[in-house]
Amino acid sequence: MRAEPYIDATLFMGMHSKDDAVRLAAKAFFTGHLDGSVRLSWEQVGRCDDLVWGFSRAEQDAYYPFMDVLHTDMDIVRTGYDETDVRRAFTAPELAALPAHERLLLAQVINHGGTLHTASPRLTHRTDLPVAPLTAPPAETAFPESLERLYRDSLMLTVASREL
Repeated sequence: MRAEPYIDATLFMGMHSKDDAVRLAAKAFFTGHLDGSVRLSWEQVGRCDDLVWGFSRAEQDAYYPFMDVLHTDMDIVRTGYDETDVRRAFTAPELAALPAHERLLLAQVINHGGTLHTASPRLTHRTDLPVAPLTAPPAETAFPESLERLYRDSLMLTVASREL
């Protein structure tokens, strides 16, 4: 059985990046995995919400219908960290230089034999960790029609790369 891919808040919010290369690559990941399953830690869900809640009410109202439908249509398995994840996060030398939230997430990924798909510039260049780099598609991919309409509306909210 193949381990499910893990995603983080940077990849999820990357679909709303002001940087088109990041936006198109993040969107391509989700359109390509819509019929599959991915894992997202509870903390990463909270990081997405924390970012979105910093925007105006109008931007949130444009964003959340897309996010709600995507979370319903796509099998996004949301999980918490366990004791072995926490132990590894703060003892594994390869994770030592990372912020705590990335240490915890990567410990979870490693403990479950997964691969993290991310838009984090801190992680995408790391060849010593199970991290998949973003791959820009040759052309913009699309969600099924009704979800694509919601996505287009949700682009009222866009984030700068430094906010990811």
